[in-house]
Amino acid sequence: MSAIKTLTAIAALLVGGAAFAFHCPADMKKIDEALAKSPKMSNEQMAEVKKLRAEGEAQHKAGKHQEAVDTLAKAMKMLGA
Repeated sequence: MSAIKTLTAIAALLVGGAAFAFHCPADMKKIDEALAKSPKMSNEQMAEVKKLRAEGEAQHKAGKHQEAVDTLAKAMKMLGA
């Protein structure tokens, strides 16, 4: 692979990672807003949403942005957000 292709690939990975990094806080905000509206769900479902939200935040802080986006998406799906 040429040097230009290698640098382009590295730049794409860095930009992609940064995009996910900014996506996480927006998802956490959506979840928090949905939770503030006291959604109708069982205590077990509410506990699962809160657990997923916390896991997503921890993954985000650890730099695992794709995992965080995936985890937060599960919580948002449960909330219908």
